[in-house]
Amino acid sequence: MRKRLNFLLSLLLLGIVGLGMDARGVVVFETYSPYHHILVVDQGGFRTLSFDGSTETRMLLANRLRGHFEYTEYFHMPWLWNHDIKRVAMIGLGGGSTQRAYQFYYTNVVVDTVEIDPAVVSVAKKFFGVTETSRHKIQTEDGRIFLRRSTNNYDLILMDAYTTGRYGSSIPPHLTTREFFGIVKQRLTTDGVLAYNVIGQVHGWHSEFVAALYRTMKEIFPQVYLFPANESQNVVFVATKMPEAFDAARLRREAAALVRAGTVKLPTLSSRIQSFVAHPPPAAVGAIVLTDDRAPVDALLGNTD
Repeated sequence: MRKRLNFLLSLLLLGIVGLGMDARGVVVFETYSPYHHILVVDQGGFRTLSFDGSTETRMLLANRLRGHFEYTEYFHMPWLWNHDIKRVAMIGLGGGSTQRAYQFYYTNVVVDTVEIDPAVVSVAKKFFGVTETSRHKIQTEDGRIFLRRSTNNYDLILMDAYTTGRYGSSIPPHLTTREFFGIVKQRLTTDGVLAYNVIGQVHGWHSEFVAALYRTMKEIFPQVYLFPANESQNVVFVATKMPEAFDAARLRREAAALVRAGTVKLPTLSSRIQSFVAHPPPAAVGAIVLTDDRAPVDALLGNTD
């Protein structure tokens, strides 16, 4: 009975049985893994992946490179700091929006994806066109363990990992701490860049967690920037090992150079860089530094009773 209620709740959250929504949405797949209640839904020409009632990935059925969520395009921003990205590690697979884009736009880049849930890997391959090739390998493992054990160095590490606990959707605490970012920095090349997606806002909803994560990253990386999404409640952090600070004018110059060279062909590059924020979030001054001994992620996200 509880699973049936959760299933109906997921449908409501996806808008399938909500007022004013297209009632033709079809659940094409459903399963329970040790980590998630997974739903794949087709509606209005889009395919959506849901974990525990939270929408993770959206894809246009007619064109797998379109229909994705805006925040995934900010995972292309690290090229502004490193024009010679060759090897990428991405923690978190979902429906593979970023992996598909990287395979299409950057044909000389090798991507290692790390996903803890084997069921997610299976769903991504079967329903979202995710493929493994010589340029894209998938490891089923915890992301922190993978980075700690890896002998590879990466020009770019992308983070988009969420889990579901007793209070709902949350970032795994062990992927938010000063110690974790120390491991990330060790795995990055000299000009390496980290990009990290957070569901939240600089002001308001989840801003305490955004501030805490910013302050924690600044303990390890000399420069940390923000890209708040315009169409969703996401903030993508970009942290660099490069000590030199970038401003908006420098970003525009780098973007122009990338376009001229044909290195980055993302059509929305010039508009996405407009979201660039070079200063700390307002709450960062009083924010805590997250550590392995103290990382109250749920409390900062307001997920506690």
